[in-house]
Amino acid sequence: MGDPTGFMEHDRELEPDRSPQERVKDWGEFHKHLPENKLKVQGSRCMDCGIPFCQSGTMLDGLTAGCPVNNLIPEWNDLIYKGLWKEALERLHKTNNFPEFTGRVCPAPCEGSCVLGLNEPAVTIKTIECAIVDKGFEEGWIVPEAPVSRTGKSVAVVGSGPAGLSCAAQLNKAGHSVTVFEREDRIGGLLMYGIPNPHLDKAVVDRRVNLLAEEGVKFVTNTAIGEDYASEDLKANFDAVVICTGSTRPRDLPIEGRDLNGIHFAMEFLTLNTKSLLNSNLQDGNYISAKNKDVIVLGGGDTGTDCVATSIRHGCRSLLQFEILPMPPEERAPDNPWPQWPKIYTLSYGQEEAMSIFGEDPRCYQVLTTKFESDGDGNVKELHTIEIEWSTGDNGRPSFREIPGTEKVWDTQLVLLAMGFLGPEATLLEQMGVELDERSNAKAEYGKYVTNIEGVFAAGDARRGQSLVVWAINEGREAARECDRYLMGSTDLP
Repeated sequence: MGDPTGFMEHDRELEPDRSPQERVKDWGEFHKHLPENKLKVQGSRCMDCGIPFCQSGTMLDGLTAGCPVNNLIPEWNDLIYKGLWKEALERLHKTNNFPEFTGRVCPAPCEGSCVLGLNEPAVTIKTIECAIVDKGFEEGWIVPEAPVSRTGKSVAVVGSGPAGLSCAAQLNKAGHSVTVFEREDRIGGLLMYGIPNPHLDKAVVDRRVNLLAEEGVKFVTNTAIGEDYASEDLKANFDAVVICTGSTRPRDLPIEGRDLNGIHFAMEFLTLNTKSLLNSNLQDGNYISAKNKDVIVLGGGDTGTDCVATSIRHGCRSLLQFEILPMPPEERAPDNPWPQWPKIYTLSYGQEEAMSIFGEDPRCYQVLTTKFESDGDGNVKELHTIEIEWSTGDNGRPSFREIPGTEKVWDTQLVLLAMGFLGPEATLLEQMGVELDERSNAKAEYGKYVTNIEGVFAAGDARRGQSLVVWAINEGREAARECDRYLMGSTDLP
């Protein structure tokens, strides 16, 4: 720690994102970086706290606390303060294969567990992380590093999201021949088609994928295992298989009118938009347009936020976002203590943009959708809601009741269902005979990742359910370590 009083002398400062009024006019990233002299100041705010909770990722009562990939945060904060950028990059890559992804889209549970955050604004960890890796690419410090020798063992990784890519990167470092199978036409999974371009530019994803390819990882696109490539052939042709297919089965809303046109799952909306953007700059028309429509997004999480931001860029007429849960408090509640992730009210980039266009936060809380109404031609024209009230029963479980007299009808021509995911799609798991847990995920113990099938591992959202990108990277790395141990009898992977 180079400046023992930095946290007392300097305030938290974030990078100046492009203004909402400017960025909604295009599909470019809204991220910017603080200048190096200001990043040095922010690095100096990292305390000599004794026990750095920020870098010790764990789960506390179901909430993430600290960094799941155990980033060496105090070390690289100090190195940035001292101006040692290349050394900081080396520390960052020791634990995180893709800091350019987490530095953009991770919600930063590390900052929620920052000791300084007990009574002051936390250290700007995420800002510094992203700046380090971006400078590494700009300076040419990040180059392909192929393994010096090969083991003769081959591994198939199914799925190219953050879990699959981190698993492939680590197994390749160990010298195994790795093939990543992706059913979509581009590599990246959630990173490519689940997160819109303004939040994560696809050139950033392609840059890392190209680097992995130069290091020896083989990528196969447009290939769904179990359909285009037989699952039994996968087991026969590779010495081990790691399933990283994600949690892609969306939660539906089976109420009256659900089959009407104009009601779509969020991922269908986001995926088609990004495909069309990359293929033709939206000129081919092969996407679901929100232009001049009254859009209602059901679900208040990150995916819902991405739907909000995308609809605004299309030029929607109006925009609302309904959340069934209560509005979060402004400060931590008594049952949400530090170092847990703080469940507090925040404005994400999409809501910030909506406020700049429509004048208010589009989110409405404790709203239950009860029915979709048709225009007579099979298209949705209205959405019916009722307000609800939550309470905790004698068993400790929350439940809600409808509040009579709060029924409302809303005009809409486009409804986007962003209510989370129920687990991985069952086709591949069933064909390979992989046992499922009670939540329909691939059953594999955390830290071991081996399924009931010899030589078959599972990691990421396919194993743990819908979660953070940083947990996916954590599991991909750890599954690679256990797969390497299975293949070689021992492992040097972290």
